[in-house]
This record gives sequence, structure tokens and C-alpha cells, in this order.
Amino acid sequence: MTNFNPAAAHSGSLDIAVVGSGISGLSAAWLLSKRHRVVLYEADSRLGGHSHTVDAAGAAIDTGFIVFNESTYPNLTALFEHIGVATKRSDMSFAVSLDDGRLEYSGTGLLGLFAQGRNAISPRFWRMLRDLVRFYREAPRNVAALGLMTLDEYLDAAGYGEGFRNDHLYPMAAAIWSTPAAKIGAYPAASFIKFCETHGLLKLSSRPTWRTVCGGSRSYVRVLAGGIAEVVSNYPISTIVRSTNGSEVVGYDGDRRRFDQVVIATHADQALQMLADPSSEERRLLGAFDYIDNDAVLHSDPRLMPRRHRVWSSWNYMARDDDDGRKLAVTYWMNRLQEIKSERPLFVTLNPHREIAPNAVLREMRYSHPRFDAQAMQAQRELWSLQGKRNTWFCGAYFGAGFHEDGLQAGLAVAEALGDLRRPWTVADESGRIHVHEVVLATPETEAA
Repeated sequence: MTNFNPAAAHSGSLDIAVVGSGISGLSAAWLLSKRHRVVLYEADSRLGGHSHTVDAAGAAIDTGFIVFNESTYPNLTALFEHIGVATKRSDMSFAVSLDDGRLEYSGTGLLGLFAQGRNAISPRFWRMLRDLVRFYREAPRNVAALGLMTLDEYLDAAGYGEGFRNDHLYPMAAAIWSTPAAKIGAYPAASFIKFCETHGLLKLSSRPTWRTVCGGSRSYVRVLAGGIAEVVSNYPISTIVRSTNGSEVVGYDGDRRRFDQVVIATHADQALQMLADPSSEERRLLGAFDYIDNDAVLHSDPRLMPRRHRVWSSWNYMARDDDDGRKLAVTYWMNRLQEIKSERPLFVTLNPHREIAPNAVLREMRYSHPRFDAQAMQAQRELWSLQGKRNTWFCGAYFGAGFHEDGLQAGLAVAEALGDLRRPWTVADESGRIHVHEVVLATPETEAA
């Protein structure tokens, strides 16, 4: 479907295609549209990527991007203020429930930690708490000396116990990155610790205040899309063919359209697949990122929550063993996260670890998330070197830690470098979550050399 907005059209100096309408593509197309002629392409029938709001039980429920905070999402905060999107406070409590309630606790003070009475007499639980306090205190001091050490290697070397690792740190990280807990140990320790410190996760108090978008994240998607002259949804792009005097965007139906520049705002693996003739550097850097598919289910089945109701939190990490091995899930309690006033409990569960009652299922979705191993982290440092070559630009949350602020920073930085524009706000360290350096645009003569 093509949506042409005459009010947003003008005589810009370049014809630019933006492929992908997640936060990176939307922000890049929105900013570029202030000076250039932009066409935004989206393969899905809806815009927004992980900003996916679903109407259910009389409420607008976010199922992908849900929360942000003002201290570590500075551009997103500024964007919402600039376009007039209202937000409200959220609750970011965290709980763990293992093996059908064998171990349960939440981080909401002593009542949450000891909601399961036997935690008070469990040596493993007390060791976990001691290790937790030690990790929060010592890990930031050790970052400079960690080099390329993985998180598993660091925890082994520092003598952290199995309880801290498997009952707290890895569940928390798995919930944040939507990544299997078994994969967390392969993350580079220094990057992991820096992220946790930046986001206030290594504090026992004074953590950031988290917020959610009033009316769901689609509120901001609609505003940004309204500033783009031409939006083509439900239209997958099959190939991008580049030459010295422009690029052709080829749709799934074979239709071809020429542009001066193309911004590919998809996952890294999808971007690489679109290029008709990727360079060796594009293959190496974009090919360094693996993605994990996560099934998300919006439902009302409380069996996907901790057994003890007093443990229930906004984020709930669930794990149990069955004949197929360890089953892991994360359940978001949307009534609390988004202050949804409904007598019906509403949950979003990633990768359900047990069958959900069929009559409780409201919507099923699938999201892909990047896996940040050492190979991907190294590639991030060089990604910006691809910008502008052969009329092609790249952006996405994979340029940073995989979150909304990372995707927004990448989209805005690409729009500024390509379009000779500036974002309409000023924040400190505006591209601090991605590796940006000066782009030197090649001429046809240098590209042919």
C-alpha cells in the first residue's frame, strides 16, 4: 500500500529510499524528509518494527518496545518531547521463578527476596546475594583490565558462585537482551558490565525511572510517518542494484525504481541479503551479526507467571526442565508495566516454556534480536566505514546494544551525514551508544579506482 502525503512533499535535492520502518528507518526518513524527497519502504502491513501496539481487552498493549528511561535514552526522550508524544511512569521490577516454583524471588525489597520462606535458610541463596553485592561493587572497577574476556571467563576467574550466575545474573541478562541464558556467558565481559553500569543495573538503589508511551508506541510511529511524503507498506524489497550514478530498488513484484541514495534500515543479515553485489567489507561486517528469533504471545494465562502471586513483577524470568531440556521464558506483566486498568491479567511472554491455554491467547508474534558475541562487537567498531559507499547507508539497533536508543542514534546520524541536516534538539553525547566517525563520500572516479 502506498501512502502519499502532499503536505510532507517538497522540492528536496535528492531522491532517497529508506528500506525498513523500525525506529532507525522511521527516524532517518523523518529527518531526511525535511530537505529531501524520501520514499519509505516496509515489508510488513504495519510500520514500526518492534514498536508494535496491539488492541486487546480494551487496552493498547505494546508487545515489543515497551519502556525507556530519560537518562540512558536521551535522544528518544528528546524526540518524544519534540513531536509531542506523552509518556508516563512505568514499573521495572524483576522476578525469577525456576522449576515450577522451586526457587522464587523478586527484587522488590526484603519481602520480595524472601517471599519464598526457605530462601532465608538457603546457603545457595545467601551466597547469591553476597555475590550480587560484590559484583555490583567490583565489576565496574575491573572493566579496564578485562580485554576480550567473556563473561563466563570473568565470573570463573573472580570466583562467583553458580547460584549468582544461574539464579540471578544470567536470567536478568536473558530478559533484557531476549537471548537464551546459555548464550549470555559468551558475551564480552567488559561490554556487558559497561552496559549494566550505564543503565543503572549495578545499583541497589537510585535506579533510573522508567517510562512508557501513553496510548502505546504506535503513537510516535504515527507522528513520524506523517512527516514522510511517501510510505509504501506491505512491500518487501528483494534486491538493491547499485551503480556509480544511483541505485535501483527492486520490489518483490519486479518493479524497479531509481534513487540517488539508499538507506537500509533493516537487520544486518537482511541488509546483506538485499545487496545484489555486496563488497567484501559489507560481507564481512554485516555478516558478523547473528539473530535470534523470539516468539511473543499476548495472553492472560497466569501459569506463565511465578507460582507465588507476591513475587509477581513487571519482568518475570521463568525456567523449567522437561524431556527436551531446559525451557526458558520471560513474561512481562503488562497491567503493571503500562498501568493498564483491567480486571483481566494481561501478559506478553517471550518463548513460552509451557503451553498457554488456547482460550487465553490474544495475539502471537515473532521478533528477531541480534546476538552480541565478540565477533559482532568487533564489527560494530567498523560498521560506520560502510556509510555512503556506492550510494548506500546502513542503520539499525545492531549498531549499538540492540535497543531503541541505539536504533534511533543510528538513524539520526545517518540522516545527518547523508542529508546535511541536524536533529532539532541537542543532547550530550548524542551518538554515544554507536561508533560514529567522519564519512568521506567517494566520487565516481574514486569508486572506480
